[in-house]
This record gives sequence, C-alpha cells and structure tokens, in this order.
Amino acid sequence: MFVPARRYRNLTAGGCDTGGMRPTVAILGAGALGEILAGGLLRAGWSPDELSLAARREERCAELTDRLGVACHLDPISAAAGKRVVVVAVKPKDVPALLAQIQAALEPGQLVLSLAAGVPTSVFETALGEVPVVRAMPNTPALVDEAITAYAPGKFVTEDALKEVASVMEAVGKTVVLEEQLMDAVTAVSGTGPAYVYLLAEALTDAAIREGLPRHAAQLLVDQTLKGTGALLAETALSPIKLRAQVTSPGGTTAAAVHVLEESGFRAAIEDAVRAAAQRSREMGEAAAEDGNASGVA
Repeated sequence: MFVPARRYRNLTAGGCDTGGMRPTVAILGAGALGEILAGGLLRAGWSPDELSLAARREERCAELTDRLGVACHLDPISAAAGKRVVVVAVKPKDVPALLAQIQAALEPGQLVLSLAAGVPTSVFETALGEVPVVRAMPNTPALVDEAITAYAPGKFVTEDALKEVASVMEAVGKTVVLEEQLMDAVTAVSGTGPAYVYLLAEALTDAAIREGLPRHAAQLLVDQTLKGTGALLAETALSPIKLRAQVTSPGGTTAAAVHVLEESGFRAAIEDAVRAAAQRSREMGEAAAEDGNASGVA
C-alpha cells in the first residue's frame, strides 16, 4: 500500500520538481556493483555532478573519480548530502554499520534504494524511521546495460518514488516491481543466475575442446550460442519449452543430448541451486537484522 505523496525539497537534476526529472543519486559502497551502476547512469545521461560515490579507501576514491569523473567521498554522509536517491550498495553484513552512520543525516525527501542482497526493508525502516526504502536486486549484465532488476517498495514509498527508482535502474537494463516476499527468490534466480550461465558456458566450452575444437573456436561458438539463445527467449513470444522443441528432432542429436541431461538430474540440480541461493539470501537478511538489533540501530 502506498502512502500519500509528500512534497519534497528539490533534490533532482535541473533545479525543478521531481516530475519528469532524473533524480540526483548517491551511491554508498563503491565496489563492483556501485561502479557498474554509476557507469550506467553516466551512459544514460546523468552528468557527473548529479552523482556522488562513497568508498572506504582513498586510493579507491581517487581511482573512481579519475575513471568516472564523479566526486567520491570517504564519508557516506558527505556523499549522501543533497542527493534525492541514496543507493546502499555495500555488502549485507555492512548494512547495519552504514545505517548507524547515516541515520541522523538523511533529510526529508530523500529515498533509500538498497541493493544489499537478502536485507529486508524492515531493517532500514527500523534504523531510519519513516524514510522511503526500496529493495532492489539487479544483476551483473548491468555492465553492458542488459541487467534485469526486480524491486519492491517498503512501507513509506510513494508511486512517484517507485518511478524514480525505475528511472535509476533502467539506466542499466529492464525492471520489474514485485512484492518484497518474492525478493529472495529473485536473488536466487536473476541475481545469482549469471553464475549458472557462466558455469554452463565453462562446461560447454570444455566439452567442445575435448571433442577436438580449438579453444578460440569453442569459446566463440559457445558465447554466440548463449547470446543468440538469450535473444530468442527475450524477443519472441515463444516459451522455452516451444523453443527447445523446435531444435529437438525425434531421434536426433539434440534429443540424445537432452536425454543425458535429464537422466543426469540437470533440472533437479538447477532447482536445488535456486533453493540454496534463496535460503542463503534469507539467512543474510536475518543476520543483518540481528546485527542491527545488537548494535542498537533504531
């Protein structure tokens, strides 16, 4: 349920109301994911002065400012000051400590966007009070602007705030809004999913080499097969079952290969992997909540 929209102090690029404007963004946690998001925002039209970063080490800040042209701060409070969207891109275990740092400094009108896997919005709301918090899970294809990001609103989020979150995350790919109870499953499917695909690519490449193909040819064949297959899945209205049927002739090579995969428990292994990742996501969220309670973040 959305609360009525509040009137916000201007924290958007261009010096006018939030409607139709890209929000200014602070990214707290300048690891790989934070850098990827900053790069995507720049490619999507944000200017460097509309962004800020926070990192722990001076050398990392200097590296990012040199590469991206975006101001980087060692103090997350300085990075968040005056920015409409405050992105939390630290590891789940570091969330309680970060919230303890920024809880007194957030201004009315700021929106928190968490990319911390497994950490529920309730952890943020307990620490920050009635601050709008959105929980999101992108994935690493954000590096080439092909991510899928699922996001879920907390208790104090307005529809306008959700639109701003979409504008930020659509800089690196597509988005979908879901209920928060589904976010651990999202983490296990799309958040972790690239690793499943990379493992498949690795195994398929090794198998190709064992069949006599040179490595460069094996890698090209596998990479383009995965790219083309992904495009077919995304751009046609056909289900995976129908697409697989199109290349599986009775008694043919594909049928022989799929039979081996099914007999070897391929489908069950994928289901078990997703279940394990979802469970780990829940455990990380529970640990973050316990750490927040232990540290007195409230």
